[in-house]
Amino acid sequence: MTAPRYDVLAIGNALVDVITTAEPEFLAEQGIEKGGMRLIDAHEAERLYRDMGAGREISGGSAANTCAGLAAMGVRSAFVGRVADDQLGAVFAHDIRATGVDYVTAANIGGPPTGRCLIVVTPDGDRTMNTYLGACQELAASDLDHDMVRDSAWLYLEGYLWDPIVPRTAMREAIAVARAAGRKVAFTLSDTFCVLGHRADFLELLEGHVDLMFGNENEVKALYETDNIEYALDELAKSATIAVVTRSEKGAVVLAGGDRHLVPAHPVAQVVDTTGAGDLYAAGFLAGLVAGRSLPDCAAQGALAAAEIISHYGARPEADLLELVRERFE
Repeated sequence: MTAPRYDVLAIGNALVDVITTAEPEFLAEQGIEKGGMRLIDAHEAERLYRDMGAGREISGGSAANTCAGLAAMGVRSAFVGRVADDQLGAVFAHDIRATGVDYVTAANIGGPPTGRCLIVVTPDGDRTMNTYLGACQELAASDLDHDMVRDSAWLYLEGYLWDPIVPRTAMREAIAVARAAGRKVAFTLSDTFCVLGHRADFLELLEGHVDLMFGNENEVKALYETDNIEYALDELAKSATIAVVTRSEKGAVVLAGGDRHLVPAHPVAQVVDTTGAGDLYAAGFLAGLVAGRSLPDCAAQGALAAAEIISHYGARPEADLLELVRERFE
């Protein structure tokens, strides 16, 4: 097998994040549940954007954030996701390429506009996400470059994009191409609403289709329809080749080959904004795998990247992640 061109190729929602701060009362007045993620239509997106305070706009989307984190740690990464041929689409494309990520997906001409995620951060650092998917849902199998998939050591897939059937079909095709080429596949559960909507599919993916699965404590409990995390971890260990379960300040659990590694969270002086914490954790973990680190060290690198991202607003690194990694592991 020839050496891959990319370490990680990710497929996910191409969104522009709009981040603002507000008191919990604002969410209550809007009828929005604090701390969750919900899908909204174009009308609701316009109304909420109007009512929100001034915000920061930056390209986002879960897998795109992971790619940006990977690039910041010196990992060769590429991203596949659909935007529209509009102003926000241009913002997304410029932004992600500027991080060092290869992005060549053609913009959608006509149809829905570029998707956006309206994020409200409360003083406790919690983030509430209101997502209009727009052009993201137009991603199709025809957008896949099979040679690019074959030329990537890891294929990383975002659970958020599993909901619309057209992108789901594209991701299933990408999995088949990657596995036929002997490449590795990673998948993130993304959110409990994704798990509740596609539980059977996600359990099927664990049975020989993916090599690495990421999820947080609540997502994994939803996957096995239980409130008992120990039961959920035991069940997950039966199916997963490698599984990483994040538990916020309690650290993470890595399951692999009958082993269970408990890895603490990286200390952070103040939690400012948890947007992108899971995305950057995945970036750190995957970067550790690419570097050939042990699974506990991969988890520690994930915790380091997540700690950096929650120490400021936004889901893109502000500190030199590569230097932080070198200080910690080299």
